[in-house]
Parts: sequence; structure tokens; C-alpha cells
Amino acid sequence: MSDSFLSLVPPVLALGLVVLTRKVLLSLSIGILSGVALLNGFAPLASLGTLFGIVAEIFVSDGGINTGNVFILCFLLLLGMTASVISACGGSHSFAEWATRRFRTRRGTLFFPTLLGIVLFIDDYFNALVVGNVSRPVTDRQRISRAKLAYTVDSTSAPICILMPISSWGAYIISVFAGIVSVRGFAETGGLEAFLRTVPVNYYAVISLLMVVCVVFFGLDIGPMRRHEQRALRGEGLTDPAKGAFSREPESEDHNPNGRIRDLIVPILALVVATVVAMIATGARAASELSPLAVFENTDVPTSLLCGGVVGWLVALGFAVRAGTGRQRLGRGTWSGIRSMLPAIWILLFAWTIIAVIERLGTGEYLAGLVSGRIDNALIPLLIFVTAGFMSLSTGTSWGTFGVMLPITADIAAATDPGLMFAVLGAVLAGAIWGDHCSPISDTTIMSSAGAQSHHIDHVVTQLPYALIIAGISAAGYLVLGLTGSGLLGLLGALVLFAATVVALRLATGAARRTEEPVLR
Repeated sequence: MSDSFLSLVPPVLALGLVVLTRKVLLSLSIGILSGVALLNGFAPLASLGTLFGIVAEIFVSDGGINTGNVFILCFLLLLGMTASVISACGGSHSFAEWATRRFRTRRGTLFFPTLLGIVLFIDDYFNALVVGNVSRPVTDRQRISRAKLAYTVDSTSAPICILMPISSWGAYIISVFAGIVSVRGFAETGGLEAFLRTVPVNYYAVISLLMVVCVVFFGLDIGPMRRHEQRALRGEGLTDPAKGAFSREPESEDHNPNGRIRDLIVPILALVVATVVAMIATGARAASELSPLAVFENTDVPTSLLCGGVVGWLVALGFAVRAGTGRQRLGRGTWSGIRSMLPAIWILLFAWTIIAVIERLGTGEYLAGLVSGRIDNALIPLLIFVTAGFMSLSTGTSWGTFGVMLPITADIAAATDPGLMFAVLGAVLAGAIWGDHCSPISDTTIMSSAGAQSHHIDHVVTQLPYALIIAGISAAGYLVLGLTGSGLLGLLGALVLFAATVVALRLATGAARRTEEPVLR
């Protein structure tokens, strides 16, 4: 159905219901059922057969276990178990006490996950889950909302990964670029050079990182984020998201008083090191040549995450036993960790299912075809950015958007204005990240919610205003780029508009604080 607007019905229906009902699983279920019904002409039995086949492929494909998906699910469980064991042995409590003495302000506390998110640029899944779990005890102590932590995590994970060539994202994009540019008149340009030339025109990713820093430094709490921050200051919302969006009391900790900071630092460090070593090992084994880019291009991220998760959990157990943590407390902690990850796992399973349905409907091809007609060259970068954003929003996958949009966009540039080749490729990357930030069915959005232990829809709703503001600034930059033909002028225009926006938001949030101050007291 890639030539029909009906292919848009399931994603639009699911997204609309998510916004209206705030019930993610129900909304995704309706989107999934409508999609399989369209695929089978509304025949009930055939539709159920298609649905069963799609769900089965999540776990089994090509006659064997779908290790990519299964290992990600296992890593989520292991991460939840590790975090709970660290908490049970007193590591989280000790680390929070130590960090509270050093990060005396809410601003300083939020700079910690921001900096950590920028440093851990190897992979977005790894980034989102580790940064959220390490930072959460500290931000909870300073009564920073889980929604704001999730925003900080999400807005530093994918944007930094897509700007770094030495990352799972960079390696994938470089490999795609290498095939695209070699057959479209840029044979002398390698995949790495093509990637580096798109970095300055990836306006959304650049401005997203700048926006996080400004939100943290200036306290730019806008829209729903302001309400969540006010509730957090009153001690609400700092609890397990499975128990509700907000709670009147912060989550109580069942921890060992003998815990030490090392009980948190060493297991997390072991997880990080083991994951990176596994990524290098799996990449080196699969690569045809031993170079950094070849290694990261061929790395097996799910397997590496699982190896890191197992090592981190075992090290955490060892430190818990050494600290004298009882079996009963460890058992409660393990079960609590599993239970804390179940909401994210269910959402991820439903998201994978609707993504598969959307792929069979050909939604991405239909959206890409909308911009492949006769359009003004000056508008091409802007329209490519918007289309890639809507495709990523609708399908819930930025990598899927890359796979569909990059070849089509390269063809459009080659046929209209080859000088715009790298500008429009950068616009695809930027649009995909924008849609990814807005989509409630995006896996990175789900992972960020899970890492921060934020209610999923709270994260989506609070991040949306920032994503839309950054998208508007980026769109203006792409319009300047199209009119002038200069990526640097487009970036300069976007940065000037960003600075003006920050000033306006500072004035608006400052006025709001002065109005609310008597109430908050």
C-alpha cells in the first residue's frame, strides 16, 4: 500500500490516540489491529495470522532466535536487576549522599547526566539506559523530576551518537553513505568524508545539544515540564512509574547501611568496559579490515550490551554479598528490578510490532514519494527535513528512515542540484532525529523513559515542546541553506535564531517564576 494514503492510517491513529488517551499500549494495539486489517482486506482470520507471524518474528527469524531483539530485552532486565541490586546493597544511597555534598544545586546536579550523556557516545541504547540509571539517585535527592532527567538523557543520546563517526550510528550511516555517493557522481568521496560533510548541516542534532545545556543552565522549564518540576519540588513523581505518574511520597529504599560508593561505581564501570570490549571484539571479528570505522560498522550492539549487562550484574552481586546484603533483600531487589523494566519491555514489544506493520504497509515509501515530484530547489532541504521527521515520527524508527530516505534523497539531489547532495543528506539525518524525539513508539524514547524511570507519556509530552522549537529553528536554517546554497550560512542563521529563542524563553520562564513564587512558598 505504499502508493496509498491509507498506509498512514495506523501510525496516525496510534499517535493520535496516545495523545488523547495517554494509554500507550491500548493506542498501539488499535494501530496494530487497523494495520493488519488493511493488509488483509479486513479479513479477520487472515489478519490474526499476519499478526501472529509479525509477533513471532520478534523472537524467531530465519529459523533461529532473533538475537537482536531478544538480547535487547534481556539487557533491559539485567540492567533493572543490576540497578536494584546496587540499591539493595546501599551503593545508590552512598553515591547519592556523596553527589549531594558535591552537587549542591539543582543546576549542578543536572549537568552531571548532561556531561555523562555527551561522553558516552558509543551507542544510544547504552547511553540512555546507563546515564539514566547512574544519575537517577542523585537527581531524586535534588527533587528533579524524572521527566526532566529523561529529557536530558534522550536529548544527549541520539544527537551525540549521530554526530560522532566512532559510534554505532556513525558506522551505520558511513556504510550507507559509501554506497550512495559512489554511484551518484561522488565516487572520489568516501563514506567517512560524506559523513563529516553532513555534520555541520545536521542542524537539529547540534541545536538539541545546545538546548539541553541552556535548559540546564538557565532553567528553561516550559509547558508540561514546568508542572512536573513543580511537583518534583513538592516531592511528587519520584517513584516507580509502574505505580502511577505521581506519588505523594518519594520512593523508599531498602538498602544495606554498609554500602559504599564503589558498590555503584565499579559495577557500572564494569558494565561500560565489558560492553565496549564486546563491541570491539564483535566488530573486529566481522570486519574485513581492522580499522576503527570498520570495527564499529560491524559491531554487534545487542550481543555487546548483553555481555556488558551480565558482567555488570555479576559484579554488582559480588559487591552486594561482600557488603553483607542478605539473600532476602537481594531477592526483593532482583524482583523489583525485573518489575521496574516490565512497562518499558511491553511498550517496546508493541512498538516493534507496529513498526513491522507499518513497514509492510509501505508508509515510509509513500511519504518519501511525496517529495520526489517537481519542487523548487530552494525548498528541497526544508521539505526533506520535514518529510524525514514525519516519517520517523510515524514509523518510530530513525534507522528505518535513513534506509528509505537517504537513497531517495540522493537521487533527488543528483537530478536537481548535485551541490545540495550533502546538505539534503544532513537534512534526512536531522529530520529522523526530530521525529525520533517526538514519537512515543520510538525505541530510544522508550529506553530514555526506562533509564530515567519516568512515566513514558510524561517523557513524550514534556520533551515535545523542546523538540518542536528546535525543529522550527532547524527548518529556518534549512530554508536559508536552500536560498543561499551555503550550509554554513544556514547554520549561522539557525544559531542566531536559537540565541534569540533562548533569550525569549528566559524572559518568559523568569516572568512565570515571579508570578508563581508566592504560591510555591
